[in-house]
Amino acid sequence: MRNWKLVPALLALTLLAVIVYILFYFVFVDFFVDLWWFRSLNFEGYFWLRLLYRFIFSGGVTIIFFGIFFFHFWIASRYLGLSPPDEILVSADKRQRFQSFADIFMHGSIKIYTPLSLILAIAIASPFYSQWETALLYFFGSSSGIVDPVYGQDVSFYLFSYPLYMLIQQELLYSSIILFFLVTALYWLEHVFVPNQNKEYPLGAKIHLAILFAFTVSFLIWGLFLDRFSLLYINSHEPVFFGPGFVEIRYELPLIWLSIVSVLAMFISAVIYVFSRQHRTMIPIFIALGGFLLALGLQNISFIPSLIDTFIVRPNPVLTEGQFMENNIKATLAAYDLNNIKIVDYKVNLDASEDIEKWGTLKHFENIPVWDREFLIDGYQQLQGIRPYYHFHSVDEDRYYLNEHLQQVNLSARELNIDKIPAAAKNWENEHLRYTHGYGAVITPAAQDAGNPIIWYLRDLNMQSNVGFSVKVPDIYYGQEDYTYAIVPNDLDVLGITGSDKDITGAYKGRGGVPIPSMFRKLLFAFYQKDEKIFFSTNISKQSKILLRRNIVDRINAITPFLHLDKDPYLVVTKERFYWIQDAYTLSDKYPVSKFARDDFLSGTENFNYIRNSVKIVVDAYDGAVKYYISDAQDPIINAYRIAYPGVFNSLESLPVELQEHLRYPRELYYMQMMIYAKYHQRQPGLFYEQAETWQFAQVNKNYVMPYYQTLDFAHCNDREELVMINPMTPINRSNLSMVGLAGTLDIEGCGKNSYKPYLQIYKFGKDIQVNGPAQVEALIDQDPDISEQFTLWDQHGSTVAKGRMVIIPMGDHSILYVQPIYMISTKTKIPELTRVIVSIGNQVVMDTTLWSAFKKLKTKFIKSAEDAQGTGTSAE
Repeated sequence: MRNWKLVPALLALTLLAVIVYILFYFVFVDFFVDLWWFRSLNFEGYFWLRLLYRFIFSGGVTIIFFGIFFFHFWIASRYLGLSPPDEILVSADKRQRFQSFADIFMHGSIKIYTPLSLILAIAIASPFYSQWETALLYFFGSSSGIVDPVYGQDVSFYLFSYPLYMLIQQELLYSSIILFFLVTALYWLEHVFVPNQNKEYPLGAKIHLAILFAFTVSFLIWGLFLDRFSLLYINSHEPVFFGPGFVEIRYELPLIWLSIVSVLAMFISAVIYVFSRQHRTMIPIFIALGGFLLALGLQNISFIPSLIDTFIVRPNPVLTEGQFMENNIKATLAAYDLNNIKIVDYKVNLDASEDIEKWGTLKHFENIPVWDREFLIDGYQQLQGIRPYYHFHSVDEDRYYLNEHLQQVNLSARELNIDKIPAAAKNWENEHLRYTHGYGAVITPAAQDAGNPIIWYLRDLNMQSNVGFSVKVPDIYYGQEDYTYAIVPNDLDVLGITGSDKDITGAYKGRGGVPIPSMFRKLLFAFYQKDEKIFFSTNISKQSKILLRRNIVDRINAITPFLHLDKDPYLVVTKERFYWIQDAYTLSDKYPVSKFARDDFLSGTENFNYIRNSVKIVVDAYDGAVKYYISDAQDPIINAYRIAYPGVFNSLESLPVELQEHLRYPRELYYMQMMIYAKYHQRQPGLFYEQAETWQFAQVNKNYVMPYYQTLDFAHCNDREELVMINPMTPINRSNLSMVGLAGTLDIEGCGKNSYKPYLQIYKFGKDIQVNGPAQVEALIDQDPDISEQFTLWDQHGSTVAKGRMVIIPMGDHSILYVQPIYMISTKTKIPELTRVIVSIGNQVVMDTTLWSAFKKLKTKFIKSAEDAQGTGTSAE
């Protein structure tokens, strides 16, 4: 019997132990590890500030709603409006029973209202727990200076205020409805439990309920008012245009205003009816209700809008919808930063002799990329992986000042891939204490001669370079691979795992990582990583640090989850060490009347209709230090975060010059912008409606020619080379070329040395002359008997011929140069070999082993063609 008495105590202790374990494991451990990690990155102030904002907005909203519920319940319980007749209170027994009843409602009910108010407050405020950053942007956002074309509101209203207003309105409406019915029920209880009550509610109860009803109606009207702005995001007119049209603005918008007026009239009529004692009638209430139901019904039937569309809009689409198309065009171009594109009318001349003569210098050919990174990655891995646990994740393009001019190169970091170590070596000590990092990088020039081995500018574990590349600290602890945690330095003797024979210890001397100076921290990290070996390992010293979140994308997302990251971070080589540069974007889905981007961009993100490449993020590959630099100071979203988090975002001018020189226009952003611009470059409503000049990305063999990097002098700044993105586009469903687009970062107006001023430029071709697209050039290549014969011969010798990406470059003043590399891929080793280069201008095609020799042959062809044409003209005379 005594044992049974211990059961409740044991259950209570068990429950307490479970709660303590949950708090320790999921709150205490995570909190302290995050705190130490942010402190190691010098972001401790940001960590506390972010926590404070979350507590203020989430916790503050919960307290406010709790206060609202509790206040009204308390008022209702303190004043029930009890008014029993005097004869009921004559006897002491009846008076005592009535007083007990009143005490239950007026004093004892607080035990019910308090937890009920808390539960309701948490339920109502729960959306704020995940959307607290919406409130942050509202409080720190500022005016953009741009107004929407429909209502004339500043765009910042839609980016910052509108999302928060919708959230607040919804939750306030829910809370007011719940309160109204609960308080009404509370007042009704007196007529159930107290005998001989008056039929009507007392004046105090009426006033209280009227106030609650007024709040409900005001929140409903506010919701209808906000509903006007939802018309700006209607997609029912696509694929023609996005946003509201004639029907929405001329028919649906007036109905919303009718709804607002009807609800307001209905409320006023109801109040007058309730508080009036004489000549009261419900006719005004029914009239207002009828107006509201009429407006609601007209909004939800398609008959009348269909008639308007059939008899007014469709017969005159440009006249009726022209202004709304123009609104969509202007908003979309502004939202995707496409307003300042420079258009160059490029008149192509079929006779390219003059441009060939001007362009006939070797310098122009030293930067034309003939190695596609999709092919080059296999060569890097086969020739420079060197050790089984090293891996090249991707190939990047960049430019460095080499051989007395700016030269385009391909490069890749030699990172650690723990999955590649031998199976016998896969144990905890090797994976976390020995095999901890990658080492070095490889660099090759973008332009190379065919038929020769790959030229290396940086190679091998001894970092050999014949062009001056030298890196003091070549270790890579942070990169793009799927890194696990590492503990360094440690008491193990790590011999020759990472570098050359000269590197015998590989001891980590960086400032990054979280120190493990005590057994307490070892215990916490063991819990955090769910790995007891951290606690029991004797090879972890007091000087050891644990390196966490070593994948640079995971690392940045853990610090600033509100930034959206580009898919292609790239490596930069300096004399001191390696750095990663990551482009980051601010997005919104609330830019008014702007078309949504629906293409595969920034995987994992929702649809958006506003974007800015507002931040450049630099990650130290050795220390893991993360620094943020604002690259678009005009973006209102990043400015709001800059004000909210002082000290986190730096000006771009403070970025070291050796890194500024390697900033580039993001490939993914440019691709997405051109997808939008392909349609929205047609700015006149009539032309936009016809879609007669809509573009698409050029295609070869049903594959799109994606934007690619090219370093060249485009005559922007006095014989100065620059790295740009290039993409060719053709008319939709056609193969001839319509334009060649450029995206660069050079200050083409001021020509400052290290200034970063992104620009877009379009070389637009006239309609009077046929300009070959890549598919047409490929057809010329296939029709050339010498080239096709050579392809057939190669295919018979145990290898496969593969055509690389076609490079298309405006050449001189009136010509287009086409360059396509040809690879042979061995069926045994799978190593690609650059075997030939094809060069084409106009309808002439030449294949040779080098760009320079192919160009000279092409030049000879044009001279001969010109002489033949001149001779034909003379004989005709």
